[in-house]
Amino acid sequence: MKTKKMLLHAGIGLALLGVAFPAAAQTSIKIGQTMPYSGSASSYSAIGKAELAYFAKLNAEGGINGRKVELLSLDDGYSPPKAFEQTRKLVEDDKVMAIFSTFGTPTNAVVKKYLNGKKVPQLFATGGATQWNDPEKFPWTFGWQPNYRLEMAVYARYLLKEKPDGKIGILYQNDDVGKDNLKGLREALGPAAARMIVKEVSYETTDATVASQMIQLKASGADVLFNTAASKFAAQAIRATHDLNWHPLQFLSNYSSSVGAVLAPAGFDNAVGIISSQFQKDPSDGKWADDPGRKEWADWMDKYYPSGDKSDIFNVYGYLTAQTLVEVLKLCGNDVSAQNIRAKAEALHDLSLPMLLPGIKLGTSPKNHVPLGQLYLMRFDGKSWETFGGAESG
Repeated sequence: MKTKKMLLHAGIGLALLGVAFPAAAQTSIKIGQTMPYSGSASSYSAIGKAELAYFAKLNAEGGINGRKVELLSLDDGYSPPKAFEQTRKLVEDDKVMAIFSTFGTPTNAVVKKYLNGKKVPQLFATGGATQWNDPEKFPWTFGWQPNYRLEMAVYARYLLKEKPDGKIGILYQNDDVGKDNLKGLREALGPAAARMIVKEVSYETTDATVASQMIQLKASGADVLFNTAASKFAAQAIRATHDLNWHPLQFLSNYSSSVGAVLAPAGFDNAVGIISSQFQKDPSDGKWADDPGRKEWADWMDKYYPSGDKSDIFNVYGYLTAQTLVEVLKLCGNDVSAQNIRAKAEALHDLSLPMLLPGIKLGTSPKNHVPLGQLYLMRFDGKSWETFGGAESG
């Protein structure tokens, strides 16, 4: 059954797909989002499912100041026109107080101007595009994770130190996500970019595979691969390096670092040595086995999201973003108007969450609409990611 709507309703928990429920009580706080429950990016829908499951837990425990949080999560198929249509329905028909954690750069970009015009908070867009942090022009829009340029800067800093004569090939998605990554890499390498980047190859989200792109990248003579592809395309690229008997130093964008959703399909042996980055605890990393935050997360998964994959980092991501929204709503007190939600989203200070890596905290201000600004480098050992070094900023 195709997912048309996932609705969290007081006392019910995760809704059955496609089933409508009675109108929420006036004491609820109604929030909306769109997610790719179908289409090429459907693996990322785990984020929406995790957020729904977190609010099921919250509501079972009494909600926020006696109010339930009702999350209306609609399928956009990772299609910008569908995302706009569904978002307008959420705002104009369902009267949500805010749009929260919609997945994807193109799907968030297409609704940004509309939501700012309507003065509806666009909270914690899922994606690292730099455009989510422009409070002067778009005061109602907020990102959440570190942006792609910061991520590229962390990788470039490592590369320039460890392999300054490397020849780089980069695989990127032909949209704002890929272009942000490409621009970020060029900027981070500075004058070295002209001599180090030997091949730039893009793909479309409608492509079946990236096999031909990988052949081009190997043929370029590159001995460093920046794999900034998403989801299944990232997995295809990792497997292709093995099939082509190509052994470059590989960097993998953190949005494709899920052990369950990306590395398992790619083949764990094929992913050994890949470098990525992270700001959240990898639940598959044994070092966190006895960590109280990891245990609390696992208990929540068992009770409220038993169908979820505990090796999938997206289920940590959704848990963390939901907790961030809860902190904003707690700050709102009894005033959960759109204006106050936006104001309190600008007032997060040194917020520590149990599944963030040590030393990483969230903070916002009227001039900074992205709470996270630090990353750890990590390397895959064939079973799990191992972080190394300290938290780095851009």
